[in-house]
Amino acid sequence: MKPRSLMFTLYGEYIKYYGGEIWVGSLIELMKQFGISESSVRGALFRMVQNHLLEVRKVGKKSYYSATSKGRVDEGVNRVYATQNHIWDQQWRILTYSFPEEKREIRNKIRKELIWTGFGNLTNSTLVTPNPVEDQVTEMIKANGIEEYVFLFTSSSIVSHDNQSIIDIGWDLNLVRDEYQTFIDKFTPKFEELREKALNNTLKDEECFIEKTVLVHEYRKFLFQDPGFPRDLLPEGWIGIKARELFWNIHQLLSIPSIRYFESVFEGAPDCEIHIERDKAINPFGEIYI
Repeated sequence: MKPRSLMFTLYGEYIKYYGGEIWVGSLIELMKQFGISESSVRGALFRMVQNHLLEVRKVGKKSYYSATSKGRVDEGVNRVYATQNHIWDQQWRILTYSFPEEKREIRNKIRKELIWTGFGNLTNSTLVTPNPVEDQVTEMIKANGIEEYVFLFTSSSIVSHDNQSIIDIGWDLNLVRDEYQTFIDKFTPKFEELREKALNNTLKDEECFIEKTVLVHEYRKFLFQDPGFPRDLLPEGWIGIKARELFWNIHQLLSIPSIRYFESVFEGAPDCEIHIERDKAINPFGEIYI
């Protein structure tokens, strides 16, 4: 676990539900559970503030850190826990761009952002997705001031290729399937072990916090791999559904004791009223999780 990546997990899984701000001492204590030293935590915090991913404020002699909008904590959390396998509206979203060479840095940034959002590459300058992300992409275009370089279309069909051909060109679902299988192979025996401990009342809060954080940290990687296709376009018996059910089962087994441990360590700033959403922290999936 790298400090920066782990911080995103902690902010998205816990801190956002407790006012979004945390004392640096609490953060150091939480990250110590994963073998990360205080100096590594402070170094990562400094770099993340410099990159405008976190912001810091002092209250007395203590420093408190919160995620910025650039940190995209809420967006990542929403994608991890959102309802999966929606029905396709039969629309492709097609984005094309043409940046001058002096704009290559913003071009690379936008391309990475689009892939993270679930777009697939048709050509070097054309990306496509079947998901309804028009508002999100339009906001991204405006926020970066690149309207003159980027065009976004919708289409009910692509004349030269059928839907499966587009999927085969844009994404490697076999690779995604293999990654899901690795996740299942790793966490299925872990689930059995943790469930046995829970039945025997030997599962400690601290252990639950560590195990659930590792689980979310590992599952969060699929944000960069799985495009989140509508159910109409998924292969039959898609393994991602099984992986998500396993994720939910372990998450809910560990959720309450892990929150108890987090609350025992967490300290927010004394000068602001903390709005706690404990129920959402325990079950961020809502009533329907899949």
